[in-house]
Amino acid sequence: MTLKTRSHFIVFLLPIFLFAQVEEVNPPEYIKTVNFGSDNEETQLPIISYGDYVYLEFDALNGNEDDFYYKIKHFNFDWTPSVLVQSEYMEGFDNQRIRNYENSFNTLQIFSHYKLTIPNNETRRLKVSGNYMLFIYDSNGELLFTRKFMIYEDRVGVGVAVKRSRDIKVIEEKQRVELVVASNGMQLNNPYQTVNAVIIQNNNLNTAIKNIKPQYTLGSDLVYKYDSETSFGGGNEYFYFENKDVRRASNGVQHIELNDLYENFLFTNVSRANQPYTYYPDINGNYVVNNLDATNNSTEADYVWIHFSLMATDAIIDKNVHVYGSFNNYAIDDSTLMTYNAERKAFTAAILLKQGFYNYKYVLSDSNNKVNEGLISGNFWQTENSYKVLIYYRELGARYDRIIGFGEGNSINITN
Repeated sequence: MTLKTRSHFIVFLLPIFLFAQVEEVNPPEYIKTVNFGSDNEETQLPIISYGDYVYLEFDALNGNEDDFYYKIKHFNFDWTPSVLVQSEYMEGFDNQRIRNYENSFNTLQIFSHYKLTIPNNETRRLKVSGNYMLFIYDSNGELLFTRKFMIYEDRVGVGVAVKRSRDIKVIEEKQRVELVVASNGMQLNNPYQTVNAVIIQNNNLNTAIKNIKPQYTLGSDLVYKYDSETSFGGGNEYFYFENKDVRRASNGVQHIELNDLYENFLFTNVSRANQPYTYYPDINGNYVVNNLDATNNSTEADYVWIHFSLMATDAIIDKNVHVYGSFNNYAIDDSTLMTYNAERKAFTAAILLKQGFYNYKYVLSDSNNKVNEGLISGNFWQTENSYKVLIYYRELGARYDRIIGFGEGNSINITN
């Protein structure tokens, strides 16, 4: 390739890079239990206000006490790269080593537990609201994984109501989200172009509804009363298991074996798509690390091979079936892919997970990793789901998207 050709190639690629939407990168196999949360709650999707902290924790199972480094970048509302330079959105600097780590204690699986808090002495403050991404690198500069988080300003009020669909075709299956954004005296110029709403179900950004514009204004309030545009499949309650005591079969665990590590075999689950809806409490796909005998769950909770199984039906027997939940950030990859066992007439998978309480369900994926939850779990309007809403605003002439409001709702009090 000549210098002239190479220059043209770089110029051609540059606009694609600048305007490409960024996706999260999932960690390699030896990085486990990536827990990303805030002061307010345990979640895999921190949405924080100014002054709050975010905490990243993860385990490295190679036993090498490796060095890891982090970087932080700012993004637009649609997760394309922001034009802001680092000094405009950060006070201090990044590209620092994660210094806080401990080795496991009294566990069969050896690991090192790392913890990062932001802000910290080096990254003193994130100065503007909006979308951010945390990048974790190894000592060779190789990117290992990334995680998204958001910082919001409490400038506008966001009212969230969850209701049944108005479409008679899907009234038994879907939930819709209605919003009212109260300006609280803030001047929102030309809101149909400058304001965007994002609705997130159960902290899962993969299924979020984006780019929602106000339907109409009522005084200074912005009103969103769409039907299909803000509708989600209701899904079903998550399955769960608990293994805080690895030596005893507990909730969801049928029996236990001890080889190199403990192995927990869960009860075989069945498809619920054609069964009546049944309510039982869950934590909406999340998980909590817990060891009954530990004083420090981070370093004393052990790793266990969890054996999942799902009875096969004619509708899914030739499909790609995955175990799904926030334990791996709702990723669809080879580690969650189930194998059909003809002798048992069931799909099976073994996943290495840290002791605790876990929610999970089974989903189908196509060749593009697009998820179909309803064919196995079913979709029911009664399902309890949590919803989070972010309101983005870019003033005329501004260079970045602010998050000016945040609201939450839950379908436990769903209405017609």
